[in-house]
Amino acid sequence: MTLKPARLLMLLVAAVALPAMAQNLAVVNGKPVPSSRADTMIKQLAAQGQPDSPQLRAMVKEELINREILMQEADKLGLSSSPEVKNQVEIARQSIAIRALVQNFLKKNPVKDSEIQAEYDKFKAQAGDKEYHARHILVDKEDDAKAIIAKLKGGAKFEELAKQSKDPGSASNGGDLDWASPASFVKPFSDAMVGLQKGQITETPVKTQYGYHVIKLEDVRPAKVPTLDEVKPQIAESLQQKKLQGYQEELRKKAKIQ
Repeated sequence: MTLKPARLLMLLVAAVALPAMAQNLAVVNGKPVPSSRADTMIKQLAAQGQPDSPQLRAMVKEELINREILMQEADKLGLSSSPEVKNQVEIARQSIAIRALVQNFLKKNPVKDSEIQAEYDKFKAQAGDKEYHARHILVDKEDDAKAIIAKLKGGAKFEELAKQSKDPGSASNGGDLDWASPASFVKPFSDAMVGLQKGQITETPVKTQYGYHVIKLEDVRPAKVPTLDEVKPQIAESLQQKKLQGYQEELRKKAKIQ
């Protein structure tokens, strides 16, 4: 059996057209909607927790067709070429490209386990082996702090005097700072705090950039340092941010800004 030339030509055209059609999700008013656009949207939805399924793909197809119809109407009315829309499109384009740049950088510069371990060891050293439960009263003037110390020596209750503290986070709670490591406080404060005995109050006001403190040490206990596994995600994220910040600063140094 032989095929007529016209029939053969039709089959050849159909064979060539099939791959092209497979690349398109639909054709709207003569303009193709590529299937790759649907794949991208499905990946985005999957990242948000929606698993791939025939129902999802059908919804995505309808959504992209509707978007294409609306986009064509926006083009027809000249809205997509307005300065405001162009600026918003450029901002969106930059955001997407920068996100891809960040992902590319992190892929090529992953945080190593050795870096996480080193950061954890540094954290443990800074935290120390003790935690302190302290109270404080913060005022602006040294004379006011001295007057508070005198009242405390005269038998006044620390919790009552703490109500006048300018630290809103602890004033209403008797000046209570809860349990914390010395590294949690500025150095003049922590130095004075660790020098106290249990139940003791600072003899003189402690000056920091915040004002003058009167400190009372309630108790001391062995530090409860979290394990590496407990803080590994936070350390990794922190190191990632440091790497990204260094990368951005390096690029900015190379840039010619006028």
